[in-house]
Amino acid sequence: MTAPRRATADDAAAIRAFAEATFVETFGHIYDPADLTAFLAEWNPVQRVRAQIADPQFAIAVEADAAGAIAGYIKMGPLDFDLPADQPVDDAVELHQLYVGKAAQGTGVAARLTDWGIGWARARASVLYLSVFTENARAQAFYRRYGFYDVGRNAFRVGNHIDEDRFFRLDL
Repeated sequence: MTAPRRATADDAAAIRAFAEATFVETFGHIYDPADLTAFLAEWNPVQRVRAQIADPQFAIAVEADAAGAIAGYIKMGPLDFDLPADQPVDDAVELHQLYVGKAAQGTGVAARLTDWGIGWARARASVLYLSVFTENARAQAFYRRYGFYDVGRNAFRVGNHIDEDRFFRLDL
């Protein structure tokens, strides 16, 4: 594995393909195929990934395996959801996505990317939020080890299917 590096526009298509493959591998069994297809068509198009890579409000980092393929990535940026009413909005950023391929799970990729993302967040905010699927106990345990704590519910739509996610917060 390599150390995390900031993504470039040349990485956009690979990030998009990796994100879709990882999402489907991890969560695809939950959804009706029509809902999953509709979600993936709109969710993370290459043009949006490329625009976010170029946008100074966002930061995307990738880590590659020994062959140079993406092993994981993290996307940081401005808040993209409505926080629970009792949570402050000023001076906050979001960890939008942290995806690690199955082959790289347990190798430290997630930790290195998370450390990179938290460093990015600390340079610009005092609070970091994320949203995590209620049934993803492994991810919730991982975030709790970093000091994130649960602050409320979030609805996550995949086509016509609504999942319950949890908002997590880390005071930086």
